[in-house]
Amino acid sequence: MANTSAVYARIDSGLKDSAESILAQLGISPSSAIQMLYSQIVLQNGMPFELRLPASKPTAIGGLSKTELDVELMKGIESLKNGQAYTADEVDAEMTREFGL
Repeated sequence: MANTSAVYARIDSGLKDSAESILAQLGISPSSAIQMLYSQIVLQNGMPFELRLPASKPTAIGGLSKTELDVELMKGIESLKNGQAYTADEVDAEMTREFGL
């Protein structure tokens, strides 16, 4: 038998049940899934998926208070006064870059 070690982790019960239900449908035991994860960590020399904070989403106008909306509108007016204007294509490209929209 291979030399094995135990791994102990405490996780949310609901998360455990949901994950094990999916694993069972795939025919994979929890131990095999953990073995797969560890194997991928070694192969990838890190986590096998990207770790990052979720992308921020733009706030809808309806989500702003009157004061917050006034502040944002004043920023726009000041930008125009300073000659900072953007085409619709430039705005679209920036929204895509920043928010993935």
